[in-house]
Amino acid sequence: MNECYYDKRMDFFYNKTNTDTVDEWTGPKLIVVLCFGTFFCLFIFISNSLVIAAVVKNKRFHFPFYYLLANLAAADFFAGIAYVFLMFNTGPVSKTLTVNRWFLRQGLLDTSLTASLVNLLVIAVERHMSIMRMKIHSNLTKKRVTFLIISIWAIAIFMGAVPTLGWNCLCDITACSSLAPIYSRSYLVFWSVLNLVVFFIMVVVYIRIYMYVQRKTNVLSSHTSGSISRRRTPVKLMKTVMTLLGAFVVCWTPGLVVLLLDGLNCTYCGIQNVKRWFLLLALLNSVMNPIIYSYKDDEMWGTMKRMICCSSEDKSQDRRSSWIPSTVLCRSTDTSGHYMEDGIIQGTICGKGDLGDKGNS
Repeated sequence: MNECYYDKRMDFFYNKTNTDTVDEWTGPKLIVVLCFGTFFCLFIFISNSLVIAAVVKNKRFHFPFYYLLANLAAADFFAGIAYVFLMFNTGPVSKTLTVNRWFLRQGLLDTSLTASLVNLLVIAVERHMSIMRMKIHSNLTKKRVTFLIISIWAIAIFMGAVPTLGWNCLCDITACSSLAPIYSRSYLVFWSVLNLVVFFIMVVVYIRIYMYVQRKTNVLSSHTSGSISRRRTPVKLMKTVMTLLGAFVVCWTPGLVVLLLDGLNCTYCGIQNVKRWFLLLALLNSVMNPIIYSYKDDEMWGTMKRMICCSSEDKSQDRRSSWIPSTVLCRSTDTSGHYMEDGIIQGTICGKGDLGDKGNS
């Protein structure tokens, strides 16, 4: 019967798996990583909070697609928490961690990846449901969307906890990987292959959906009347999703390939030298997503600017009580259920135009 090592600290497993780069990631190199990591994590927290607040605040975003988009932002926010925890438990500190603390460190990262991946998969289903009827949004009810969001996090938490629940090498030290010294190599193969296969499936699905939308839009454009931008809205949403998926695949695929090579026990691949750089690349994905939301969606960017601007206006009003409340000035005059028109942000940001008129009256 194999001996189990639940009471050992991580230095025991690092030594057993010949992971000798943990001490090299010190000094200036560690400081640079921590500085960049801190800056990126702060940006992740602020920007993704703005995205979530924009979806809550703007009634034009009260549709299944945007609820799921807000949940993707929540997954990125959670990833920021995971990276903060990692920063304070990496480098030389790694060897001093207990088994449970190391499981928590890696479990947070695995949970954030799974939450983003499953969320993108659910968005693909939502997009498929809507565009097959050439609608901007699907007919999913709020209850069903809430159930989907809860299911996404349940799956993510479960997948993040799988190694803790038993799929590890604590009782079979010869099966330990080098990148994750208490993860079984078989688990790394399973984890990386599963995610890469889901990546491939989603890319194929989104490409087929996008081609279908383009074809239908071109056919309908010559036979229907009405707003051109209205007809282009499904295409714009698909471009947003395609960009999000592309960024996700580019940022996470190198790390998953490295995990796969480690699971296959590739001793000549030099994976120890690139693992942390690929982890930073994965962190960059959570930084990129809010930028993609605002760049690809004029209404999202406009709502975020109004929230920031109105916050500044509210502070100024404390000093100038004669001003009209910014909450009135920022109120949208359009209450329709459809949200997007190309290049149109209705009203002036934070009602500055109205403020000038009021000042002249």
